[in-house]
Parts: sequence; C-alpha cells; structure tokens
Amino acid sequence: MTTTKAGPMLEIDRVAKRYGGTLAVAEVSFTIGKGEFIALMGPSGCGKTTTLRMIAGLDTPSEGEIRLWGRRINEDAPWERDAPLVWQNYALFPFLSVVKNVEFGLKQRRVPAAERRKKAMEWMERLGIAGFAERGVDQLSGGQRQRVALARALALEPEMLLLDEPLSALDPHLRVRMQSELVRLHRELGITFVCVTHSHSEAFAMADRVVIMSEGRVQQIGAPREIYRRASNRFVAEFVGGNNLFSGTASSAGNGALRVEGPFGAALAPRPSEPAIHDGAAVTLVVAADRIDIASARSGIGNEIDARVVTLEVVGSSATVFLETAGGVDLRVQRSLHEIENTPLNPGQAVIARWSQDEGYFLPA
Repeated sequence: MTTTKAGPMLEIDRVAKRYGGTLAVAEVSFTIGKGEFIALMGPSGCGKTTTLRMIAGLDTPSEGEIRLWGRRINEDAPWERDAPLVWQNYALFPFLSVVKNVEFGLKQRRVPAAERRKKAMEWMERLGIAGFAERGVDQLSGGQRQRVALARALALEPEMLLLDEPLSALDPHLRVRMQSELVRLHRELGITFVCVTHSHSEAFAMADRVVIMSEGRVQQIGAPREIYRRASNRFVAEFVGGNNLFSGTASSAGNGALRVEGPFGAALAPRPSEPAIHDGAAVTLVVAADRIDIASARSGIGNEIDARVVTLEVVGSSATVFLETAGGVDLRVQRSLHEIENTPLNPGQAVIARWSQDEGYFLPA
C-alpha cells in the first residue's frame, strides 16, 4: 500500500455526468487527501451516488477528469482502482458461506487458497465475525452482514474504501454502534473512506469533511462543525437543519452591527465584512436553534422576540420547541430536556425567544 506519495490522493476535476438529456452531475470539483474520511451528502437525486459510482469506475464521466495520485483514471476498470465499494444492500452471495464471501475478491485476484483463507479469517476475527465463518449469510443479522461486506472489501487491503449508504438498512440502535465501528476502523487502518449518506447524524459524526450536494452541484465543503455553524447558502442552512432563517430589511445599528426588521420582528447581528450590506438591502439572518433561549418575560438584554408555543417534540434527552411569532413566522428552539423539563411550555403559551446578537450571521445574497 502506497504511503509516501505527495499531493491529494484523489482529484475530482470539473466532473459532469449526463444520462441522455439529463444532467446528473454538473462540473463537480473537490480533492481528497490520503487517510481522510469524506462524506457525500444531499437529498435524493442530488448526484452524490453518481459521483461515488464514477469514483468507483462503475460510471464514466461525460466531462472532466478523476485522478488518483495525479494519474487519470476515467477509463480504468473498477478492479484497477484499488477502491472496493461496500453496497447499501451489501451485495453478498447467498449461496456462499460467510468465509467464502470474504474470500471472493481475493479469489478474483488469484490469491492462492491457503493465503486467501488466512487473510479472510484475520479480517473476520478483527471484525468479530470469525465464529460465523461457515454460516450462510441469510443466517446473519443486518449488522453481521454489514461486517461481512466490510471484511470482504478490507481483505483486499485497499488504499480507499467506498461506502454507499452503509448504515441505512440497520435499526437506529445498531446504526449508532456501527458509526463508532466505522470511525474506529478508519483511524486504525489509516485508509481513505468515501461515504455516501443522506443522514446528517452519520455524516457529521463520522466524517473529517462533508461535501454537500444539490441538483448535481457542490454547495459547500467543510468540517461538520464549520458547515453546521456557518452555512454558505440558504440551501445548506435549510438542509442541515437546526437553523432559523429570518428574512427582512437591513439598516445600520452602530457598533459594527446591523438591524434586521421583518415579519418575525427585529434583531441585531454583526455586520459582515464581505459581502457589504447596505441600508435597505433584503437580507436573511441565520440563528441556530440551539443558540436560542426561552423566557417568560423580557430582560432588555440581547435580541428578544415575542412568540407563542406551538408544540414540543422530545427525542431522548433533547427537546425541540416549535414557536410562532406574532407575524406568523415559525421559529424553533433546541435545548436539552434537562434544561426545560421544569419550564411550563403549553400550546398557545406566550413566551420570549432570546439570543445574543453575536449568535446570528447573514447568508450571502
């Protein structure tokens, strides 16, 4: 396995993919460094799976180049790329035993029987499935089948592992466990992981960087926290969830702040250095739901908006309070259940939504 090459490991350079008259991917560009965990995320039909298939060699780009260590691989067959793909449905062979499934790729590479059995058992031991070696895959749970698919791919000792919605078939409890398992494997092995997912929690929990796509185009690339705290456009701010978007008109407020007035009420936020926002400009202010507090009375400190409680949604130890302002604008507040469990929050109740002016930021026009 190569460990000393310089530059990015994988380059996606203005890659586009057309199916007849349909443009599935439009001039996508990004790079992946050796050992990174990259997640491709977006709604259905955004082009993320098509991008993964082009990296895997299952589809050929209509335009642009894909380069591995600087070498064009557009026309290389999948088995020439050293980047096995773990499918969403695992694509295991029901007529083969677990160990035969794990050996399959090695057999295709003409690895001698004794050596491939040894390698297969080593990876099965590492993934905790050695005890199922002679079972049929139909006798395994979803999590066990996923480990078989991972073992089959990792037995090839690839430079890069591609994963297509690897956790979507698992129940919620097992999904969280397997997130930790994939992160552990990535750290231990030091190989590059490229994962397609539609799940925010999966992408943000596992990836070093996230590539968010929409309508075949890259909308933002960055670390999970960076994307969550500073969306680059309205689509990303809405897609990642947990954000309140307030539309209004800007005016100068002094001390480096802008005042925004709209149907939601009025609020202050830091004036951005770029792009310049002039008085009277239409703007969108973003405030994360977990940066807002709920109070019963005004304090005169920070931004304060009159609202009423619509409903309360509790998921485990987290709670989302859905509010509506006097102007009919929806607003959500996310807090821990512990923070609000002793606070009466009944539908129709009048409350104050409060946040510091430093917590908001403006989307580019």
